[in-house]
Parts: sequence; C-alpha cells; structure tokens
Amino acid sequence: MVEYLFYMKTLPFERDEKKNRVLVSCADGDVSVYSHCAYCRYCKGVWVGKRLTPTPQQQALNDIRKGSATDDNLMNAAMLFNTLIRDGLAIECEDDANKGFAGMYKGS
Repeated sequence: MVEYLFYMKTLPFERDEKKNRVLVSCADGDVSVYSHCAYCRYCKGVWVGKRLTPTPQQQALNDIRKGSATDDNLMNAAMLFNTLIRDGLAIECEDDANKGFAGMYKGS
C-alpha cells in the first residue's frame, strides 16, 4: 500500500491588537491575512484550535462556477473567513515554492 502525504506550510498569526491587524510571514514579507490570504489561491484553511477549517471562499467560488450559488454566498464566505481569523491561530498555505501571493479570482 502506497501512502501519500502532502505537507503545506503553517503560517502562525502575528496579532497587532493596537492596529487591529493579523499578519503572517509570507514569501512577499509580512502580509495582512484579511487583505492577502483571504484572496490568495494558496490559502487552504485556518487552524482554529487543533482543527483545520477549509477556506470558505474557495468553496463558495467553486459553487458559483458550477452555477449552484449566488454572489451573496461569496460575501458570506468572506465574513466567515474573518470570523475564523478572529478565532484562529494560523493559516495553512500551499505555496511550497515560495512564489508569494497568487490571486484566487484571476484566470481561474
């Protein structure tokens, strides 16, 4: 039996309560989770406690492409992502080649 394990980078949150920001160390430097990771195709989930929660935007985008969802679903997914960031500890990043930000909505 062959077993394949895929490892992704886990980027821990650096919280700046004074400026109300959450940053991670990305290939592009320290970036905001709210404005970069939320729209990056490499973001695969948020660690909340010991549980990895998949990125809600990716699922909503897939549903819209299939024609089974409305644009409102994408807005709701973004709001859910913000809630996960508030409660979370880290981002699970699939950018193993260290290319940096890649837009989720471009050329997809």
